[in-house]
Amino acid sequence: FEIARSEIGYTMQRPAEYTAVVLAAAVRESFTGPIFLQGDHYQVNLKKYQADADKEVDTVKDLIRESIDAGFYNIDIDTSTLVDLDKPTIKEQQELNYSIAADLTALIRELEPEGITISVGGEIGEVGGKNSTVEELEGFMDNYVATLKEGLTGISKISVQTGTAHGGVVLPDGSIADVNIDFDTLEKLSDAARIKYGMSGAVQHGASTLPDEAFDRFPQVKTAEIHLATGFQNIIYESENFPGDLRTRIYDWLRTECAGEKKEGQTDEQFIYKTRKKGFGPFKKEIWDIPEGILTSISNALEGKFDFLFNKLSAKDTVEDVQRCVKLVDVVIPPPQGLL
Repeated sequence: FEIARSEIGYTMQRPAEYTAVVLAAAVRESFTGPIFLQGDHYQVNLKKYQADADKEVDTVKDLIRESIDAGFYNIDIDTSTLVDLDKPTIKEQQELNYSIAADLTALIRELEPEGITISVGGEIGEVGGKNSTVEELEGFMDNYVATLKEGLTGISKISVQTGTAHGGVVLPDGSIADVNIDFDTLEKLSDAARIKYGMSGAVQHGASTLPDEAFDRFPQVKTAEIHLATGFQNIIYESENFPGDLRTRIYDWLRTECAGEKKEGQTDEQFIYKTRKKGFGPFKKEIWDIPEGILTSISNALEGKFDFLFNKLSAKDTVEDVQRCVKLVDVVIPPPQGLL
């Protein structure tokens, strides 16, 4: 289960609350075994970095500390926002990316609980930007490894850009444009990450709005990890069972409170689609309080999508793999501050 730095903000869920919710769901489902929690896109904001570099990096470091305290043992560092493609060499383009990623990795290693090696991810290309290349991956990794303190375990996966965008590209009528992922490039990047650097492979972001027939390809090209979020949000908001009055109030709130985010020429449908994720936080209590029968119907639709994806991505029947590869360590997670 993952939550990104931006998602923590607009859903108004600090890491400790997110952990509590996931653990509560596991208890309710009578699940036994390890729970995997991931801080995704712990991203250094370019504009904030340019205004005050130390303050922005320290903000990410504070979030890392908070997340590890809450039981997040997967942390994806995203300093790809600092890549400067105007510089003449790949090393110079990636310099801030690999150097700050190495610094944040060192912090994570200092903080990880005894007996646990936190899985750390890196990123070489901003999702929605130009497609990544093997040369960029090598330029990042060679210098990241050289910069990382001797003896420290480095990243285990690397996020790349192959043609997607977070949330998809929205057309004026609110529908999503077709996306062409460069699977050949994704395969080459994943092979290079795995074979040359001993990582699990490449990570694909922005995949949840792809057509169903695309998902078979990801295991074929040995993709290590795929990030899915917007598609699930769409199922919730667009469900015929989602309370209409609540949806209307959320959308009206967005039109007022997020009006400054509406771009010139953008239709109302495009605006609502791109901003409605920000309704989860302010209306969190109302969404929690949706009658159980309605929640169950929406959950059933989500479960159907999960089942489809687990099959398409060859991610089912993994209990024995987890038992073989994961050493269980009992870590006490403090309750959220509000429950003390």
